[in-house]
Amino acid sequence: MTVYLDHNATTPIDPRVLAAMQPYLAAAYGNASSLHRLGRLSRAAVETAREQVAGLLGAHPAEVVFTSGGTEANNAALKGVAAMRRGGRVLVSAIEHASVLETAQALGPFGWECSALPMGEDGRVSPAGLEAGLTADTALVSVMWANNETGVIHDLPRLATQAKEAGALFHTDAVQAAGKIPVDFAASGADLLSISGHKIYGPKGVGALLVRRGLTLEPLVHGSTQEKGRRGGTENVAGIVGLGAAAELAAGEMQGRDARQRVLRQRMEVQLAERLPEAVVFAAGTERLSNTVFFAIPGVDGETLLMQLDRRGFALSAGAACAGAREPSHVLRAMGVPHDLARGAVRLSLGHDNTEAHVDAFVEALVVECNALRERAWM
Repeated sequence: MTVYLDHNATTPIDPRVLAAMQPYLAAAYGNASSLHRLGRLSRAAVETAREQVAGLLGAHPAEVVFTSGGTEANNAALKGVAAMRRGGRVLVSAIEHASVLETAQALGPFGWECSALPMGEDGRVSPAGLEAGLTADTALVSVMWANNETGVIHDLPRLATQAKEAGALFHTDAVQAAGKIPVDFAASGADLLSISGHKIYGPKGVGALLVRRGLTLEPLVHGSTQEKGRRGGTENVAGIVGLGAAAELAAGEMQGRDARQRVLRQRMEVQLAERLPEAVVFAAGTERLSNTVFFAIPGVDGETLLMQLDRRGFALSAGAACAGAREPSHVLRAMGVPHDLARGAVRLSLGHDNTEAHVDAFVEALVVECNALRERAWM
């Protein structure tokens, strides 16, 4: 049996979410744009989900645009802003997901300049760093709410306020934050916010982009009038229902999930310090998501360790992987972590189904494998 410790990559669908989706995968199959009874049933389900997502995120339902996931939402935000203006400058943090970093770079041929905001050793964009990066031609700033590797949480309201005072729009990738910590779109000051269903025990293939009321974006997907003309294509009703159900569950259970995971993370990090005192937990002194531990053992290759732990039945992630030779995490590079240490990075991300027994068994397996890998290295 596999002990799943990779919840920042994806989460298992909650049985209650699956149950909510089931009717829309079979009997309630109407197109949400149709005017007959089956179509109206689907439309009502989509609008209920819109209210549920808005409820989790402190938004107005009219601000919720359903997408195929976080990657599309990030693309729609950056490209949608860029298409409405004749060039400018976009600032993104150096630790963003590839769907933000690569999208920002792809705007170059259209007259946009992309600049990366530097990171401190704590893995955060500082207000001073943002202030130094803002210029008169900065039209858009994108900083993720919480990092998917380190779990570091940014002070979004402060950063968004700075960007707005400089005349720039502000986007945040909240894929890792939503459902784990309180996210209030209205209070944050952000103009655009992205989420994904499969990070909050919902289905894959569905997400949302929040668009502040009054802000007009060029659609990423043209072709029809769905989502009030903001995203063409027949709605994925079952997926949207699943996202809505997952959002509602997260809103009601967030505090309890956070408390349990915080206890487990503390248990894991205490044992790590006792059994492998040389271990380095990245951004340990920074405010982080309660479920995330990103660490390295000096002298132990992260990818090799990951494979050995997988053989023992523990599923977790290395910092980053590419075809061929694995490169160190771009997040750790931006934080100034030495190359050799960064290559050893392993990320553990807890979920609400993990237990103390899982943590204890993982640490025991980790110690055994680290010792074995070191012995081999000396042979």
